[in-house]
Amino acid sequence: MTIRVQEDDFDLTRIYAELREAPTGQHTPGAISLFVGLVRDMNNNHSVAAMTLEHYPGMTETKLTAIHDAAMTRWPLGKAIIIHRVGKLYPNDQIVLVGATSSHRQAATEATAFMMDYLKTEAPFWKSEQTADGVTEWVSTRESDMTARSRWQETK
Repeated sequence: MTIRVQEDDFDLTRIYAELREAPTGQHTPGAISLFVGLVRDMNNNHSVAAMTLEHYPGMTETKLTAIHDAAMTRWPLGKAIIIHRVGKLYPNDQIVLVGATSSHRQAATEATAFMMDYLKTEAPFWKSEQTADGVTEWVSTRESDMTARSRWQETK
């Protein structure tokens, strides 16, 4: 499965092995690009004790599929994957994995960055952070995320 929204942690070794396997009728990949995001213990100058992620089932998977498919169309990829966790997570927990395979590194790395930039700005996830002293704050999309995404509208 190329799109997963789940509460459980993911096994990076298993996913890497899945990506190394060539799709039927294709050559083995020459490059694998992976991005794994972790829950930070600091954000906006305050400590983070936990993060809670909510999503709209069905809508989230549809949007992630559209991001995945756009990358598959834009670059010569063998495979691409997006995994995003939901529920309550703690600092250093894995939160997201985005990966792509291709014959060459540039396509794989660009596709991974593209998917992550669109995921950060377009995917319907709602995140709240809880501080050690019990304060809960909603996390908004950052201007830097919007700027990162805009580079893909100028190229390819």
